[in-house]
Amino acid sequence: MRWSEIPRDAKAYMLYHTIIAPQLIVWILFPLYLMKTGYSILEVGAFFTAVNIVSIPLTYLFGRAFNRWDIKKGLIAIDFLDGVAYVLYGFAKGTVAPLMLFAGRIVEKLSTVLYPLYRAYEQIIYPEDKYEEIFAWHLRLPEIARLITFPILGYLFGYVWSSAEHYRLAFLFFGLLSIPTIAYIWFFLPSVGREERITSESFTFRVGEFKLLLAFEALLTLAWSLAPELVLINYVVFVLKKTVFEVTLIACASSVASVIGTYASERVPKEKGFHVIGLGMLINAFYALVMALAPPFWLALAVYALGDFGNTFWFPFYRSWMFSLIPKERASEFHAAISSYNRLIGLFTPFVAGALASVHATLPYAVSFGLFLLAGGLFVKGQAFRKAKVKNSSQ
Repeated sequence: MRWSEIPRDAKAYMLYHTIIAPQLIVWILFPLYLMKTGYSILEVGAFFTAVNIVSIPLTYLFGRAFNRWDIKKGLIAIDFLDGVAYVLYGFAKGTVAPLMLFAGRIVEKLSTVLYPLYRAYEQIIYPEDKYEEIFAWHLRLPEIARLITFPILGYLFGYVWSSAEHYRLAFLFFGLLSIPTIAYIWFFLPSVGREERITSESFTFRVGEFKLLLAFEALLTLAWSLAPELVLINYVVFVLKKTVFEVTLIACASSVASVIGTYASERVPKEKGFHVIGLGMLINAFYALVMALAPPFWLALAVYALGDFGNTFWFPFYRSWMFSLIPKERASEFHAAISSYNRLIGLFTPFVAGALASVHATLPYAVSFGLFLLAGGLFVKGQAFRKAKVKNSSQ
């Protein structure tokens, strides 16, 4: 699919994600900041878990609310809450630092409560018959932005501005960047109210496949949340004795591989989607296995890139399949419910990941390896189930 063939509103939404991609460096800086200021990886995991517990009941309620309102307002709320959170991180100094950090993380978690609105917005604004092709572009552009900006930011925060004070100033800067991004949403993204969420009368809810989706979401949530970014940061910075610059090099290698993955996914026929998802899980399993063996930095960089290639290779097919199971007029509610389900499953995983990493730095990856294998097996079984169902319906 050429860029010129993408609808204008969809382009504007993709460019929004491209603009905010460099700010995701905060997701690396924040756990590193905590560890730099004296928190152990076990304490960081416990900190994240405590925030998870506080935020769980809100996700589904927010989703139901935006079922009736303009989703665009929810996107503005996400950027506003992220900005407030980063500013609170910036003021986390002295005796009030723990309180400010916890308050900031709560506010940031409230913004993630609204993340299902991204999926709902995408399901409505992207052309339904072009989901696979358009999601290749949706993934590609932000990865290119990260590829350009992360090495620069990584070098600056790894070698030039590497103190805790510098990180606090960075949080303040990124917090203020929410002002222009909110303005971009307001002026350039279209509103999506109830009238735009019309599902065809021919839509039928497929219970069996939705159960398969929920099982896969559970395995995938556990696999990734048991080896989160803080585990990588702990391994690279405190075990391999590198800096945040090397962490961003891994992110850049992953971005290159992700861009390649988007082009590879465009060459796969839609009917092979389930096969691609299963293959992607096997690629992810290989990545987790190599990381569990405590590789040197260069191999960690390579295998993370391979894992992200697998992710972007299967993601468009998975997201298209997910959207086919959800009626548009209840998109916000369904995506919020799935997000609440994932949050419940991953409630204690930051603490578990921290505990595993405190025993051995790469032990969390060993657990993820088994979960990715189970997820791949699930999709092999799901493909067999689909074939049997099609065969029975044709008889």
